[in-house]
Amino acid sequence: MTFAAPSPVPSRTQYVLEAIKHAILTGQLPPGRPLVEAELAARFGVSKTPVREALKTLAGTGLVVMSQYKGVTVRTVDAAMAREVYDVRLLLEPEALRRTIARRASLEAAGQALVRADEAADQAERSLANREFHRALYLPCGNPLLARMLDEVRDQAALVSTVAWSADPSWRREADEHRGILRLALAGDGEAAARALHEHIARFVLRAFPAEPGAEPVPEQAAEAPHHP
Repeated sequence: MTFAAPSPVPSRTQYVLEAIKHAILTGQLPPGRPLVEAELAARFGVSKTPVREALKTLAGTGLVVMSQYKGVTVRTVDAAMAREVYDVRLLLEPEALRRTIARRASLEAAGQALVRADEAADQAERSLANREFHRALYLPCGNPLLARMLDEVRDQAALVSTVAWSADPSWRREADEHRGILRLALAGDGEAAARALHEHIARFVLRAFPAEPGAEPVPEQAAEAPHHP
């Protein structure tokens, strides 16, 4: 006798994790907001244990901060944090795209993400679609470790963009830049596409967090992103 395998059911921890992450990345839980286990447990109808585990995971991704004295809070975004996260993207993401194009990997998912962004009903949907667009460019790069490294800063980058958009909703400009990057990628021009992606990322952080006097600015353009052996 054989039995049908039950449909996978997300664990309580995973459910709480995704719900808190979504609330953070859509601005419902703004930077600096305290995250109290008991309140979150009541909100989601679970015990405090899955909430505690979810918060530990979110601390590992950099979305929340755990302090012995202040408890758990949503990570605050400042210029230093934004530049650190975007510096990693500037170093790795254009190279990943160059490799994706060199492998002639499918970019269909990137095109679909652009459509979802254009049709988004609100900023939350648009932000999620934009994240999927960037991921669709680097995920097929052929180097799983490189893709994982970019995945690790993905949530922090989304938090930065959430804060930046609340002050300057520049998504139309970024959508145009996305379309330009994809056109170059589909044409098979890896160098031009990587350069356009680098400029796109650099422009965003410079707009959102202008360099302070005396600080070393993020370069808006680097003609060639580094090749890695």
